[in-house]
Amino acid sequence: MGKDIGIIGAGSWGIALAYLLSNNGHNVIVWSRREETVQKLRAYHGNEDKLPGVILDSSVKFTSDMEEAVKGKDIIVLVVPSSHMRETVKKMAPFIENSEEHQQIIVNCTKGIEESTLMVMSDVILDEIPGSQVCVLSGPSHAEEVGKGMPTSIVVGAFDKDTARLIQNVFMSNCFRVYISPDMLGIEIGAALKNVIALAAGIADGYGLGDNAKAGLITRGIAEIGRIGMAMGGKFETFSGLSGIGDLIVTCASMHSRNRRAGILIGQGKSMQEAMDEVKMVVEGVYSAKAARLLAEKYDVEMPIVTAVNQILFEGKAPGEALNDLMIRDKKIESSNLDW
Repeated sequence: MGKDIGIIGAGSWGIALAYLLSNNGHNVIVWSRREETVQKLRAYHGNEDKLPGVILDSSVKFTSDMEEAVKGKDIIVLVVPSSHMRETVKKMAPFIENSEEHQQIIVNCTKGIEESTLMVMSDVILDEIPGSQVCVLSGPSHAEEVGKGMPTSIVVGAFDKDTARLIQNVFMSNCFRVYISPDMLGIEIGAALKNVIALAAGIADGYGLGDNAKAGLITRGIAEIGRIGMAMGGKFETFSGLSGIGDLIVTCASMHSRNRRAGILIGQGKSMQEAMDEVKMVVEGVYSAKAARLLAEKYDVEMPIVTAVNQILFEGKAPGEALNDLMIRDKKIESSNLDW
């Protein structure tokens, strides 16, 4: 039996998930905060600007009324930029049910860390809606490919296995494979911080440093993510899984990646703002970079790539100089917990 699902956010990922979930037989309504956007969505039956060519089933509805999108739904799928998460959840809160008769499940699909609090997105949701049933969906999943029904594998993290299984069943299809995990925190850390490493990989591409350099950045990048993630309480297995190395590979390698594309433009000499303007989409790595550096300081974890990205983005350091500094750092052991 199909679920009633409200998707909060009508960007490329929101539309791709609307396509997936409606094809899975669920009743879907998509919310956008702008009524003019809703009118365009209704006219095109999709987002012509953000995800051209993906036409949603006629059963999918669109609204700018938060109550209509949230009240009475079985599942709420949050797909808004991390910088807008708290204000969006505040608007949702009055319409969320947590009664014994009907507890709505909130699925966070946003990748980021709130800079002012250093909270992952599920913690922001719980901060605004205490006691709500929150889980997270993440992994290597570009909207452009999900919207075309191309094979994709992701992971759902939840506090209890029954919730994870339910969401697994709702999202699973013959082209969208869903794994489950208890490590919500690790999934969200991997999802947020890979965007910062993808900026570094893009900068290396734009600067013309070649495949060897990018492979090194990806490999050492997952080492940084794993170090900070485990210091915060995440599990090593998560960072070697879909929301860790899996998401990092796709974000560093694909031209669908807005973070990589922005990095390429910065590596070619454009400013952070010029790069963001040209990409014309939210570049989450820019917002996560400062938070990642603050987390490194808070937990006393060495994160040289994250530091270099911050220096390029916010301190005017030339990409070539920052990348050279990474190469001439003190000699290191690759894995300090291996015995000779």
